Amino acid sequence: MKLTIVGCSGSFPGPQSPASCYLLTAHDGERSWRILLDLGSGALGAAQKYLDLHDIDGIFLSHLHPDHCMDLCGLHVAVRWDPAGWDTGRIPVWGPAATAERLATAYGLDPDPGMSEEFDFKLWSDRASVELGPFTITPYLVDHLDEEAYALRVEVTEYDGTGVDRRVVLSYSGDTDSCPALVEAARDAHFFLCEAAFQEGRDDAIKHVHLTGKRAAQAAVEAGVRRLLLTHLPVWTDPNVVVAEAKEVYPGDVAVAVAGVHYTI
Repeated sequence: MKLTIVGCSGSFPGPQSPASCYLLTAHDGERSWRILLDLGSGALGAAQKYLDLHDIDGIFLSHLHPDHCMDLCGLHVAVRWDPAGWDTGRIPVWGPAATAERLATAYGLDPDPGMSEEFDFKLWSDRASVELGPFTITPYLVDHLDEEAYALRVEVTEYDGTGVDRRVVLSYSGDTDSCPALVEAARDAHFFLCEAAFQEGRDDAIKHVHLTGKRAAQAAVEAGVRRLLLTHLPVWTDPNVVVAEAKEVYPGDVAVAVAGVHYTI
């Protein structure tokens, strides 16, 4: 499984990155499949560096804050008004219960049909796995304001041609404060893509919103993950600070996500 950081800026696009969007690519033995985890503000333009929009097999939304979903409005335009025609059908979009209505409202559309002619909206159910190509995605309801917000556990079975299959797990926190469901979503993951928008000492009074580097690392240790990549840092959060916080707790490999970087998991 390959991970491409399309966008990783927290809360709004920064000067070096769009908001949240992560491209996952995996092969099922016959062809490559490409899915997006979130499609936040500014991410649609950057995503086209790495794939043709017709090749999007599915989009999986952690929650409905604009920095995680708003560029679906632009993708709606690309699908509906492509002068060459859109011949690959509706794009499957998994998300919270209000996804279709929220996006229609954002674009000023009547909810019926809203964007349902361009997207095949499917609703998350807590801990109910869905399958698309080689991907199995399981949502875990987490603690982020009053939103219906999920951490996403993505599993892929890799076939190496020798008859020995390998199960690879990436866990994506979405936006959340510390909670047991986050640890369960990340349990024994090979790669933990975890938000760290807050800093210890600066944001201690704000509860049920975001993690710090320290709290992300505590979840990583409890879950037993093999690698920790901190993401969703707003422009006012110092990456050196959150990495230092994380390294005090987590003994493994820790880094901060950078737009345009690719990882093989």
